[in-house]
Amino acid sequence: MEKLLAGKCSQELWFGILISFAMCFVFLCFDYSTFWAVNNEANLLVTKKVDPIGILNFNQTRDSCSDRYIYIHEGLPSRFNYDFLDNCESLSAGTSISNIPSMCPHLVNLGLGPEINGSEGVLSNKSWFKTNPYLLEVIFHNRMKNYECLTKNFTLASAIYVPFYPSMDVGVHLWDSNLTIRDSSAKHFAKWLSGQPEWSKMWGRDHFFASGRIAWDFRRERDNSSAWGSKLRFLPESKNMTMLTLEGSRWKNDIAIPYPTNFHPAKDSEVVQWQNRVIEQERPYLFTFAGAPRPNQNGSIRGKLIDHCQASTKCKFLHCTEKKCGNPVTVMRVFQSSVYCLQPEGDSYTRRSAFDAFLAGCIPVFFHPATAYTQYLWYLPKDHTKYSVFIPVRDVKDLKEGQIENVLLGISKDQEVAMREEVIRLIPKLVYADPRSRLETQDAFDIAVQGILERIENVRKVIREGRDPSIGFADEDNGKFKFPVTIDS
Repeated sequence: MEKLLAGKCSQELWFGILISFAMCFVFLCFDYSTFWAVNNEANLLVTKKVDPIGILNFNQTRDSCSDRYIYIHEGLPSRFNYDFLDNCESLSAGTSISNIPSMCPHLVNLGLGPEINGSEGVLSNKSWFKTNPYLLEVIFHNRMKNYECLTKNFTLASAIYVPFYPSMDVGVHLWDSNLTIRDSSAKHFAKWLSGQPEWSKMWGRDHFFASGRIAWDFRRERDNSSAWGSKLRFLPESKNMTMLTLEGSRWKNDIAIPYPTNFHPAKDSEVVQWQNRVIEQERPYLFTFAGAPRPNQNGSIRGKLIDHCQASTKCKFLHCTEKKCGNPVTVMRVFQSSVYCLQPEGDSYTRRSAFDAFLAGCIPVFFHPATAYTQYLWYLPKDHTKYSVFIPVRDVKDLKEGQIENVLLGISKDQEVAMREEVIRLIPKLVYADPRSRLETQDAFDIAVQGILERIENVRKVIREGRDPSIGFADEDNGKFKFPVTIDS
């Protein structure tokens, strides 16, 4: 009996020792994992050194905004942006100093302009506005305020957005013969900006701003009172920045983004509904031209286009006046009824009408490569034959009678359908969503921001490799406005 009890006690003792050992092992493992986690976190904190331009590469935990943070330069004096809005009566709503109404009515709805009601069935029911394209900088600013990856710490930012309104700024004195007055504000802007602590992070190469005017309005090459524009983009500080603009120049730090159209969707479903609408549209006209002649513009082919259109039973000509083409319903009605839309150069190489054509599902016909192909590189397919027709016209005399109609009639029905489908697929990328909402799909603003972030990251890569970041950043591209030697059409 005593042996049995001793054996039982011995078994219980060994069982207790075994359980104790197992528990100790579990606690030790738990404690070690906790210790490792704490020390790993501490190591991450230690390695998060101050790296203002992001040259150093550390293995840090990433979040959805990693490499996408943007800092808004909120400290910019109001005389460079908000003061213009407060004094909008003094701003012209157009491009000339003639009797054009003030900008004030166009500033409603965060720069989208007045809502369009009663479109006679031409437009969809929602999200259409009478938008002034020269308010791109205001629309862009309001979109940026709701960007999902903003930071108030500029040392963490991948890019720095400057909410400058350059087209309003230059417009105040654009027709002033006194060049000192015309350039004064631009110089003050550059001096103030370069004196801020944010500037020394990359000496301005991570700074960008948007403009509602074409780049040429800020690149006066001669100090002559008859020469056009200001010298903003030739100032040393400005050369280090990137400008997003309606039309780029031959300098690589002027990047073209789409003209604002009148459609500013608040939901993804509104875009899809519009795409479905235009793809089913009946198009009784082969081609159309909406515009007016430019008798005082040397080399303009508009007069010839009007003649070609009026001589054809397959063309619809909309003679533009401020009342007619200033009404989005009138323009969209004509574009939706046509297979092809003629898009010659406007007052400059580009024109807003091209984006109205895309929006209407009307295949654009271009006559110069700089009207679209060499401008909107972030937005349009490299192969322009997928979405457009190119009829190169180097000289007005090159455009022969009946040429346009013959070219368009020579395109097969299958090619036409494929091009229209591609045009309609591009619509989401070419419109600016309502700043009061956020779409799931990328719009023109999102693509611009993505392009800026990639551009600045490339500059950082150049710095990491020990090369000069100024090389290539603002160089001239003299081939941008030339016709290619061979044409793929």
